[in-house]
Amino acid sequence: MAGRERVLRMSVELPLWRALAGYRVLTMLYALGLCVTTYDQFTRPWIAIGYDAVLAVWTLATLPRVRGAASCTKGFLAADLTIALAGVLLTAFADSHQRIAGGPTLPTIWTGGAVLAFAIKGGWRWAAVASTVVAAANLVERGQLARDTLHSLILVWVASIGIGYVVEVARASERTLARALEIQAATRERERLARDIHDSVLQVLAMVKRRGTALGGEAAELGRLAGEQEVALRTLVAGGLLPVARIAEDIAVPVAEPTGPAYDEGPDSAGPVDLRTLLAPFARDGVSLAEPGAPVPLPPAAARELAAAVGAALDNVRRHAGAGARAWILVEDEPADILVTVRDDGPGIPEGRLAEAEGEGRLGVAQSIRGRLRDLGGSAELISVPGQGTEVELKVPKGALAARGKKAER
Repeated sequence: MAGRERVLRMSVELPLWRALAGYRVLTMLYALGLCVTTYDQFTRPWIAIGYDAVLAVWTLATLPRVRGAASCTKGFLAADLTIALAGVLLTAFADSHQRIAGGPTLPTIWTGGAVLAFAIKGGWRWAAVASTVVAAANLVERGQLARDTLHSLILVWVASIGIGYVVEVARASERTLARALEIQAATRERERLARDIHDSVLQVLAMVKRRGTALGGEAAELGRLAGEQEVALRTLVAGGLLPVARIAEDIAVPVAEPTGPAYDEGPDSAGPVDLRTLLAPFARDGVSLAEPGAPVPLPPAAARELAAAVGAALDNVRRHAGAGARAWILVEDEPADILVTVRDDGPGIPEGRLAEAEGEGRLGVAQSIRGRLRDLGGSAELISVPGQGTEVELKVPKGALAARGKKAER
């Protein structure tokens, strides 16, 4: 669904299973080729031919089993290891004692694939058990612990345990990444809901409180209740960061009534929307708008979000710059970016006030402005000098809008 974060879990094991399937086929062909080229050297060649035929059929028939951990069951692993062990032990009956001492077994390096399947499926502990069993079978087949045999067994043992450990680490990393993506998606959704609440419910409650206080009587009591609910809701939106002692203090703070289309859903057409049409209604009550002569087309959702950010910036001007403050909106359609600048001639923002406001649950800058631009792939820069007004620059790269549109279509 467009506009909603999706967490996709990508298996880090899939390449390992594919490599294992290829390894099994290649080593099976190697075992067959070695058997054919040394056929006349076996004391009982029919045992070697019979085993290699079984090995070829088993390898090809079980390829679907090594596509993933779900299909590679414990029963399959046990049967696969049994085939490998049978080949190792049958070598003593198919070949002479002289060749057994320094030659390969019937399955040769195909046995390593059976051990690697244990490693990928169950981690390093399963790999240690399987490689130990294979080592024991090799010792029984050779009848002695030669140096080259010991080196081969240690190599298989260390390699399989190492791969098993890497698989366990990869799985843990995958789970951590999936959880991080889920938290990120949940956080972005929470921020979106916080913006919507800030731009609608909180504004309405603030208006009811202000109007009720002005009317007096029973309306004043209704306004007081609305103010309490506004502060409580701000606390909830901010994650419970607002101390209870601040509630009574915040109730007495008047809040201006929001106006403008930024608080409306706006057009819902599939085609681009001219940003100028959404910003034009703001050009009143001491607000001047300077815009390009040509349309500034944007995807509908992006245009609404950008207009809502402008509305939030103007709302901050009405709240904090005073009734006589003026504001200017400048829209620039540059080759790579869409720039919207909101500037006022108010007293500016004292240092540290934005962080304090965010801690109190007032999310006008943190969520309604910066959060919106971040979701659009853009940025919001706020420059304020005490006594010289405040300037908010909203920048959205056109490339980010195009990528966002393609993602929404999918």
